[in-house]
Amino acid sequence: MTTFVREVGFRSLGILAQLGRMLLFALAIGRATLLPPYRLRRYLEEIHNLGVLSLVIVCISGLAVGMVLGLQGYNTLVRFGAAGSLGAVVGLSLIRELGPVLTALLVIGRAGSATAAEIASMVTTEQLDGLRMMSIDPVGIVVSPKATSMVVVMPMLCAMFILFGIAGAYFVGVTLMGLDSGTFLSSLSSSIRFRDDIVGSMLKALIFGSLAGLIATFRGYTSAPTAAGVSAATTSTVVISSVAVLICDYFVTALWGFDI
Repeated sequence: MTTFVREVGFRSLGILAQLGRMLLFALAIGRATLLPPYRLRRYLEEIHNLGVLSLVIVCISGLAVGMVLGLQGYNTLVRFGAAGSLGAVVGLSLIRELGPVLTALLVIGRAGSATAAEIASMVTTEQLDGLRMMSIDPVGIVVSPKATSMVVVMPMLCAMFILFGIAGAYFVGVTLMGLDSGTFLSSLSSSIRFRDDIVGSMLKALIFGSLAGLIATFRGYTSAPTAAGVSAATTSTVVISSVAVLICDYFVTALWGFDI
């Protein structure tokens, strides 16, 4: 029993120490972002790498999810004579939950893992040490553009996911199932509220982008300078970020006060 308690305490202290290091790392990123020099070109490059290169997979996934929602929603609602509410069901599902969460998971799997692997590779090849030798802060030139760009691109990718999801549901519900297009669109527009739904969705996307950017850069920056360290940093980034997004989603939903 004593050994078990000691082990739990040791692991708890390790987790708290890791969280403390991550907080200090986040403060360093914020300082590097707000204070000059401002490396606009680096930020634009990272926005392209993290956002534009993730656009295709996000749009295709959104279209597929919307088509599945339209098909399943129509087949379920038609049993209760409520097929006209398909637009509301699809819109609320995508905007409130599926859009921000699935977009974050997709971006973490594509861009987050690549970010962690790139920074971890720079640690392994001592590129970050070379920057320090030249009196260049690696956080400012390498880490900050990647973490900040993740926050910038996540809401835009989330909006694209939602738009393509609604388009997919419209195609299935209206074109394939024969639902009236005016009924679908009026149900969608009347059920969406700007503050509760759209603002809440973008807030989630911002928070998820912050989590993904921070965890990916931190795990890469603190990785062991070995090939195994690169692999561990990439894997832990995907796992930890995905779990953090799912847990954070509940608390944001509860605190924001969504009412169903």
